[in-house]
Amino acid sequence: MELILKYFPELTEDQISKFEKLEALYQDWNLKINVVSRKDIDELYLRHVLHSLAIAKVLKFKAESKILDVGTGGGFPGVPLAILFPECSFHLVDSIAKKLKVVDEVVTGLGLTNVKTTHSRVEDIKDTYDFIVSRAVAAMPTFVYWVKGKIAKQQKHDLKNGILYLKGGDLSEELQDYKTATIYKLSDFYTEDFFETKKVVHLPLKFKGN
Repeated sequence: MELILKYFPELTEDQISKFEKLEALYQDWNLKINVVSRKDIDELYLRHVLHSLAIAKVLKFKAESKILDVGTGGGFPGVPLAILFPECSFHLVDSIAKKLKVVDEVVTGLGLTNVKTTHSRVEDIKDTYDFIVSRAVAAMPTFVYWVKGKIAKQQKHDLKNGILYLKGGDLSEELQDYKTATIYKLSDFYTEDFFETKKVVHLPLKFKGN
């Protein structure tokens, strides 16, 4: 928890309380339904919570923004971002139902009212969003194909609507066809070794009307 306050010192008491509850909730549910590896559960705040919140170092979501989290797994990056941005709505989608059961229980346990979950392939989601977030569920070309037509027309932010993607390693080949992509190194925001090769990729996507 000290890690979170180190980089997000402006948290409210309610946000601090929710972040503090996260570990016990995940540890409890992870024993029943394994969604986070044992090593990762011991370093939940570093490897999952702080990693998810790196998106907030790139962009502060404005009130009433709609964010889609694709392949959310155990609820990352969606759940930590939902705590940080209580005035935004988060839609967490995964094709594996048992993972969403954990997410639902964590969301209920935290009393989060700005999160909904859907057991679905993302291609079947019909809504549009200001931003689509995810943690390395597929190579960028595949991901772009999945989320086609899901970007809202109206711009609320200085950063153009599109994808905010947590990725690691060398992305030069994967992003070679995306000239508008911007890579943000997490080592510019965080000093821990874990983040040395990790990045947030912002890829603007145009609204595509039906």
